[in-house]
Formats: sequence, structure tokens, C-alpha cells
Amino acid sequence: MRILAVYCHPLAGSYCAALRDRALQALRDGGHEVELLDLYAEGFDPVLSPQERSTYLADTAANLTAVQRHVDLLRWAEGLLFVFPTWFYGPPAMLKGWLERSWLPGVAFRVPARKGERAGAAGLQNIRWLGCITTSGAPWWWLVMMGDPGRRLFMRGLRALFARRCRTLWLQLFNMNNATEDERLRFLDRVGHRLSLVR
Repeated sequence: MRILAVYCHPLAGSYCAALRDRALQALRDGGHEVELLDLYAEGFDPVLSPQERSTYLADTAANLTAVQRHVDLLRWAEGLLFVFPTWFYGPPAMLKGWLERSWLPGVAFRVPARKGERAGAAGLQNIRWLGCITTSGAPWWWLVMMGDPGRRLFMRGLRALFARRCRTLWLQLFNMNNATEDERLRFLDRVGHRLSLVR
């Protein structure tokens, strides 16, 4: 499978980087063709400018040129893997900005032409597998109490834009601030094992 891995963390030596490396190794060992998109390393600008917002619906092609490589990768991929920390109940601003600037109308979804028309037709039918690996400082019960908005964004909101039978995988290390070294190592092993099963 062709898999686009989207990684988002500002620190090169972070635990998130270790998760990324373990995930990429497992996928490549499984025979997948993997492309890595490291948003911080490439200096991606997550800010949707006033100009981009003004042409967002009226002239989407104008916005597409600034993120053409990212759009090409989205259209190339059959699978998507996100690796990121959960901050303030969701992905880092860099990753959210990437979604806003790259997942354009006509690429990720279709905007209804008139009132009453079915909304948001899936534009990324080529995606048949979605995986997310994340960490959070909060324990699992706190995120559940808050409605788990980060997980819902990816597993419901984005998932709706993919192939009808798209398979999903969500792996999260909760209570990261208090995780022991043994717990972190075990989670790394879990990530490697689960991604080695992806077909």
C-alpha cells in the first residue's frame, strides 16, 4: 500500500519522534511504500492567509498552487498515518493548519452547489486505511469526559472523506506526563506490532 505519513512535533528528539520512527520501520518492513511529510522540518506555514480565505470557495485553484505537493501526496496515497501529540484536546496548530490549507474543496470534499444538496461528498476515495498515533498528558477518562474531540476529528470527521470501507487504527498513550520508561517502551512495541499487521 502507498502510505503518506504526516508527522507533527517541533522537537527532533521527542518521544513522538521515536513513535514515528517505529511506525515507519514497521510499515516499510511490511512492504508498504511510505512517504514522510514532516511539517515542522519542512517549515510548513499553517496560517490560512486573508487572500487564501477570500478565494477558498470562489477560486480554489489559486490556493492549490501553494500546497500542490501536499495535494499530490494526498491523491497518491492509499493510506494515511498521522503521528502527533494531543495538545488542548486536539492536534497541534501546525497540523490543524495543514488540514485547513491542504484539504481543499475539490480535493478532500465537494461543497454543495445549492441549499438542500447533500453536503461534503468524499473527495479522497483513494484512502482505504487511516491510522493515528498520539500521546496526551490527560488520562483516558478525562478525554472521554470532554468528548474526545481529537479522536472524533480524525476517526469521524476525516474518515468520512475516505473510501466507504476505509479501515482505521487509533493508538494513544494516555497520561504521558506520568508515564514510566517501561510504559513508554511498551507503547512503542505496541505501535510496531499493530502497524506490522497493516495490509
